[in-house]
Amino acid sequence: MSESRIRLRHLQAFLAVARQGSVARAADLLHVSPPAVTKTLRELEEALGVAVVERDGRGIRLTRIGEIFLRHAATAITALKQGVDSVRQDGAVNRHPIRIGALPTVSARVMPLAMSLFLKESTGAAIKIVTGENAVLLEQLRTGALDLVVGRLAAPENMTGFFFEHLYSEQVLFVVRARHPLLEPGQDVFARLDEFPALMPTRESVIRPFVDRLFITNGMTAPATEIETVSDSFGRAFLRQSDAVWIISAGVVANELGSGAFIALPVDTEETKGPVGLTMRTDTAPSPAFSILLQTIREAARQSS
Repeated sequence: MSESRIRLRHLQAFLAVARQGSVARAADLLHVSPPAVTKTLRELEEALGVAVVERDGRGIRLTRIGEIFLRHAATAITALKQGVDSVRQDGAVNRHPIRIGALPTVSARVMPLAMSLFLKESTGAAIKIVTGENAVLLEQLRTGALDLVVGRLAAPENMTGFFFEHLYSEQVLFVVRARHPLLEPGQDVFARLDEFPALMPTRESVIRPFVDRLFITNGMTAPATEIETVSDSFGRAFLRQSDAVWIISAGVVANELGSGAFIALPVDTEETKGPVGLTMRTDTAPSPAFSILLQTIREAARQSS
């Protein structure tokens, strides 16, 4: 084995394939072509002298050696990122932002208050907030592109190397605009749901399995007209001008429900309730500003729940 032949791009490609289980999805994540990812993996295996991946049907899985190498590769990427962060300067002051991945469920409900509380602490730390699907945010957290993810607890198989702190629990709601036809007395929501467009969580989202099970429980497979989206701004705008039914976490539409602009249909969604909280890498060493940020998010969640 020649360690000198192993480059950062080899580790990045290996980690992406390991997490995505697919060369094509890894290529999309890395913004390169699938052949480029395949070539990079071959170079890594030549440098290591062993195979680290193997075909699994239409996908890719790690070999036993690959599973061992994965732990060390992830640690190496994290250590490198932390090293770069520790010396990066903006003038004379380190202004590298604390990077937060926030799911839509907390972007509207928790984060605005958390940021207001954090700014009052005058830490001088910069903040960057990004939103997206849970799987994407967790991958960015794993590779060091994010410092924290605030949202639903991921499936156990996706939590390796992570620590989760529970803040509160919430459930999915079926939400419509005021004066929607389904709000009339005596309506059977599931019997009439096919008459209206349904805004659904994406198949990669944490809450989608809960929603799918809820449909099965009520004798449905899926709505006839289904629009998958993670865009809360689109959901709000579309709901106001249509008869759509938005199937969404309660926190995303908490303000609209409070104002009466949106109304939750009388559907029993108790089985969709799940924990919302902070997900961090187990090797995270919080700075003073980061620790203060965590405290403000905890306080905002307490006040909002």
